[in-house]
Amino acid sequence: MTAIRSGLTRVNDFFSTAPGKVAFFFVLALVTLFLPVYFQSVGNAFMVRIFALVGIYALLALGLNIVVGQAGLLNLGFIAFYAVGAYAGMNLGFLMQELLIGVGFLGEAPENWSYWFILPFAAVPGVIAGLMIGTPVLRLRGDYLAIVTLGFGEIVRIAITNDIAGITNGASGLPGIGQSVAPAAGQLWVRENLSAGNFVFSKDLYWYYIIIALVLFAIFVINRIDNSRLGRAWVAMREDEVAASSVGVNILTTKLWAFALGAAWGGIAGHTYAYWVGFISPESFNFMESVLVVCMVVLGGMGSIPGTILGAVIITAVPEVIRALAASPALSGVLTAEQASTVGDYRFLIFGGLMVVMMALRPQGILPSKRRARELNPANENIRAQENQQLWEAEHKHNSDSDIL
Repeated sequence: MTAIRSGLTRVNDFFSTAPGKVAFFFVLALVTLFLPVYFQSVGNAFMVRIFALVGIYALLALGLNIVVGQAGLLNLGFIAFYAVGAYAGMNLGFLMQELLIGVGFLGEAPENWSYWFILPFAAVPGVIAGLMIGTPVLRLRGDYLAIVTLGFGEIVRIAITNDIAGITNGASGLPGIGQSVAPAAGQLWVRENLSAGNFVFSKDLYWYYIIIALVLFAIFVINRIDNSRLGRAWVAMREDEVAASSVGVNILTTKLWAFALGAAWGGIAGHTYAYWVGFISPESFNFMESVLVVCMVVLGGMGSIPGTILGAVIITAVPEVIRALAASPALSGVLTAEQASTVGDYRFLIFGGLMVVMMALRPQGILPSKRRARELNPANENIRAQENQQLWEAEHKHNSDSDIL
């Protein structure tokens, strides 16, 4: 265990240096930009979809990282904001398409152009939902807040399943507008796949690059907020609400900002997922999805943007890759078809084991932020304990001397 802990520490220390950061981002850029193109060129559309799915979960994890990692608020119902963004975006798309076709704008509308019109407002439903749940419950702390947010997520799922508002089509799901959307020079959409020789630039690949652009934008915005006064207020509140309040931090307002901004990225992720997949149903927004997103943040490193993205990659891609390998011809004589199809179902057992190991060996996560690493480093804890002991002894000696005088 000590060897594993020290190995992870050395890896984190290397990536904290300037050469390490350059190497990390260079490799990441190569993989992000060109590996999906390679998979598309060899006809492996499955892996292209996995890359796009990783991007969606990275958006969700970045949003939850604001709430859990930076503000220190445990939200177990974050997937509700994802669902709100998906259903709101799809219904607004239907409405806008009907309105603009009715007035003759663009004549016959393409399948999916409304995504671009609604994208600037995709965060609004998530923000509204975040404020609705945040305003009455943010006076709660710790486990009580977690339980209430868990209940909120289940309420949203049940409301969608029962089609309470008449806009979700219940358990049957909501058929989408389509998936043919892609930016191109001088055009708002592309109806068909583009091809160059044997290479086909598929719709999934288009969506992948759209999702990656959103992830990069989210990283930029969240990093700017993290370095702002609001970001520092989140950290102060996470460490000690009483101390933060004593220096002028408005605790309730700061918590609401965290909930609203985190929910905004959940709404954007839901809106994009709905248009990419072309079909949404309540099964896509169950409680276990919330658990997986929390695992991404904790495993990668709470409060760390690179760590959060790494957690999304591990938890999203690894089970699907294992499932694909289990179904490959190389293992056809080892596993039956039924066994191969159920390999991915053990992912929760695997992730549970990973979480236990991480809590024991590296509670700060794989790639934690510098502040979080210092807080949860056992060596630093020993140093702080010694400092506290010395302060207590000095104060005790001072009081004893005063009593003698």
